[in-house]
Amino acid sequence: MSNPELFANFYQKEKLGFDIKIVEKGFATFKPFFSGATCLELGPATGYMTRFLINSFSAVTVVEGSKSLIDQIPAYNNLKKVNCLFEEFTPTEKFDTIIINHVLEHLQDPLAVLKNAYEWLSDKGVCIVGVPNAKSFHRLAAVKMGLLNSEYDLNSRDLELGHYRVYDLELLKKHMEQANFKINFESGIFLKFLSNTQIESFLDDKIVEAYFELAHDFYANSAEIFVIAHK
Repeated sequence: MSNPELFANFYQKEKLGFDIKIVEKGFATFKPFFSGATCLELGPATGYMTRFLINSFSAVTVVEGSKSLIDQIPAYNNLKKVNCLFEEFTPTEKFDTIIINHVLEHLQDPLAVLKNAYEWLSDKGVCIVGVPNAKSFHRLAAVKMGLLNSEYDLNSRDLELGHYRVYDLELLKKHMEQANFKINFESGIFLKFLSNTQIESFLDDKIVEAYFELAHDFYANSAEIFVIAHK
C-alpha cells in the first residue's frame, strides 16, 4: 500500500458528504451478519463505521495506516486502535467478525491482506468485504457519455483516493476464493445514477431510500458490492 497519509485529507468528514450516508447504510446492511463478540475493522479512516461497531461488539480493534486519521477516532472503552499498514499487522488473537470495507481497491496486493484476514478469523467467524463497483450504473453512464473509456478505468476520484483498480463482482469473488474464503451471500448498496453532488441537490430522502432498497434486487449494478464469507 502506498503512503496512507498522501490520501488522508480526502477522508475528512466535511469532504465526504453522501459517502457518509452510504457508510451508515453499509453498517445497517452488514449488521445482521455480525458474529460473536470481537470485531476487527480494517481501514476505519476517522471512524465513520467504528462509532456504530462499538455498540455491537464487546471488543473492537481497528487498523489504520494513517496516524492523522486514526487519531481522530474517539477513545471508546472497548476500542483498540492500531496505527500500522495492514501488511504489518500481527494480532495475537482471532476475531469473530472482520470488516474490510473500501480497502481492497487501495492495495497493490489485496490477496496478501485477504489471506492474512483468513488466518485472523475465528473458525466460526464471518468476514464482510465491500468495494465500489465497476458495473455501477453511474460508471456505465460515464462510459456512454465518453467520460471513461471503460467502466474499469480509474476516474479522477479514484486517482485522488489512491485506488489501484475498480472491482466488479466477479473479481471480488475470485479474490475471496483465492484467499480460501467460502462465500455465503452477496449483495450491493445503493443504485447510483448521479454524482454525489447531484444526489444531495436533487433527490429527496424518500427517493434515496428507495434506491438503497432497490440495490438488493439489482446489486450487480449497485454503487457498492459486498460479500459475506466464512472459512
